[in-house]
Amino acid sequence: MPTLRITTNAQVPAAERADLLARASRTLAEMLGKPESYVMVVLEDGRDMLFAGTGEPAAYLELKSLGLPESKTADYSGVLCGLLGETLGIPAGRVYIEFAAPPRHLFGWNGGTF
Repeated sequence: MPTLRITTNAQVPAAERADLLARASRTLAEMLGKPESYVMVVLEDGRDMLFAGTGEPAAYLELKSLGLPESKTADYSGVLCGLLGETLGIPAGRVYIEFAAPPRHLFGWNGGTF
């Protein structure tokens, strides 16, 4: 159930959206060691966003995953910031990431919960 929401003020051209989503999905699955068949990536681009007083490219990410190890979040931050730098040109210093590990009974799927 790893879910990555990418909210950014950068505009992602229509021709590049599918590639970005696919790359983010693969990256997330590899990073967490989970099957990609459970991974969801949501892209919200072109959003109104101000960070550090400027409208330069920035992003806010939410990563939710069952059993997300707190000891690895710094590593995950590096991987995700690297992905945004390579794909959208957003510097790591203009990215915030919220990590969450919800309890299994509070995350629904397939008519039930995990």
